[in-house]
Amino acid sequence: MDILVEMRLKGEPGLILVHVEPQSYVQTDFNGRMFVYFSRLYEKYRRKILPVAVFTYDQARDEPDSFELGFSFLDVLKFRFYKLELRKLNWREYIQSGNPVAAALLSKMGFKPEEKVKVKLEFMRMLARMTLDPARMELLAGFFEAYLKLNRREEAQYNRELGKLDRKEVEMIMQITTSWHEKGRAEGRAEGRAEGRAEGRAEGRAEGKVEAKQEVICKYLVRRFGKKTADLQQKVQRITSLEVLDHVLEELFAADTPEEARAIIDDSAGEPL
Repeated sequence: MDILVEMRLKGEPGLILVHVEPQSYVQTDFNGRMFVYFSRLYEKYRRKILPVAVFTYDQARDEPDSFELGFSFLDVLKFRFYKLELRKLNWREYIQSGNPVAAALLSKMGFKPEEKVKVKLEFMRMLARMTLDPARMELLAGFFEAYLKLNRREEAQYNRELGKLDRKEVEMIMQITTSWHEKGRAEGRAEGRAEGRAEGRAEGRAEGKVEAKQEVICKYLVRRFGKKTADLQQKVQRITSLEVLDHVLEELFAADTPEEARAIIDDSAGEPL
């Protein structure tokens, strides 16, 4: 199971267990799996258990919230769980919430394709209003941007819409954005140096640093833009200058689309855009 939390209910005695199961893909027997989790938890803890299923995939479906077993003459089992289908939620109903989880989940709620820019803008406004530490803020932003990515045209529209906001609010949003980029660049440099030292001891310091930096960039491409970056990774492997690789890595942290990443790598490798 994914998440199991022990907590109290307001106004009621004793502890309960809350089991939360995020489901990102369609599974025909998911309701049966929820019952199996429930039965094993009850067998072990003998407590009240609140089962919750959070459906995060993009398809619009009516998921069952129960699992039943029985015969024509006897209902043996009727098991129910609480379900939350994010795609059926209206994102506009949550933008005034001070709940950080609601902010992150905006990217999986129901919105039209033409509302993507507005959703990101409202997400950034929510972060600016919240007093979160940098680690939590980075976690929320990473989740949100993993599921809602803007192309170059949408980024331009986002910047135009951002310019229409109050100056103080814009400054807060830009401060948050700058902090993410600076942290990403610092982590990339640190990881590259660490990988370089390890490879250098095995195969020679200079060659090891180059190979390590190539590996870091390739891993970043996969994590940021998915597995459809094999050709870009091959181009990175052909770059043997550590200085050029450092430049590529720093520039990639500002790339928001695979096309922008391709332009950076092609330009750095001396190839036509």
